[in-house]
Amino acid sequence: MNATILPEKKNHYPVLLNEIISIITPQYGGTFIDCTFGQGGYTKKILEFPKTKVIALDRDSESVKISSDLEKRFRKRFFFTNKKFSQLNELELNNENIKSIIFDLGFSYTQIKDTTKGLSFNSHGELNMRMGLNEFSAKDVIHKLDKNELERIFKFFGDEKYGKKIAYKIVKTRETKKIDTKELVNIIERSKKKNHRIHVATKVFQSLRIFVNKEISELIFGLINATKILKPGGKIVVVTFHSLEDKIVKFFFKNLSEKKSISRYMPKNIEGDKIFKLEKKKAVIPSDRELKTNPPSRSAKLRFAVKEKNIPNFEKEILEKFNYLLEIENLSKKL
Repeated sequence: MNATILPEKKNHYPVLLNEIISIITPQYGGTFIDCTFGQGGYTKKILEFPKTKVIALDRDSESVKISSDLEKRFRKRFFFTNKKFSQLNELELNNENIKSIIFDLGFSYTQIKDTTKGLSFNSHGELNMRMGLNEFSAKDVIHKLDKNELERIFKFFGDEKYGKKIAYKIVKTRETKKIDTKELVNIIERSKKKNHRIHVATKVFQSLRIFVNKEISELIFGLINATKILKPGGKIVVVTFHSLEDKIVKFFFKNLSEKKSISRYMPKNIEGDKIFKLEKKKAVIPSDRELKTNPPSRSAKLRFAVKEKNIPNFEKEILEKFNYLLEIENLSKKL
């Protein structure tokens, strides 16, 4: 889950950069957490402002190489750690007053083109899809989970309506041979009609990537821990790229920005507290100008919230809401 860029390796372009800068206001200084450092686009922009500090993290070990140059240039203002953002609570913040925490849930061109990661259906060789700090690969999923389990992954993580047919053919095919990236694409092509808008394998590959990298629990616990770290006045900013991510973020912010009755036995006019304030209820989307210069940004949606109050034990309703997705992720215990 790293920053999305232009389809030119040398033209790194983080999505909705201007909009994010206007929300987090680094010109006034402060400490920021970049949860998806990637190619460093957001971090580099923030560090242009002299009174800022950035704490960055990324699960992809390739980011370590990119971060080393920034660590040399900004010894007292930039710090990087190779962690998943669900591990935000493990950071040693030394009473830092965090101004904003930023998540960009997209992928860089470099990651997509890295054939060893196997994120693209145009890749060749063994199925992988591991972004870093993983316990299993897409190859393990395809060869070890049963038909019904594969179907659930394709349906709920990819919204693939041909999931049942694809899962059946995967199970039949693996009885006689190993399934690599090319063979999986062939199975999908034989199982569904062509879609001229997107590649036929897009949804299955998305669902496998989400499952392999546990992106659902990563996002949910990343948001929960970010909320706990922030002090009142701090902001959480999230850029999503598909409807499932956006559904989680939208519910999270909406749920925690609504005042709730302290007890169902209390009068309705007596309300409890709320954690967040939403300055914008609708998602921010890329401008026409950005869409022209950076076509991959077309599916991006930006949501943000301002923390108002510390309230303990707020996560129960969030976890209950998305428990059905977390249960699917738990199928990984079989691998």
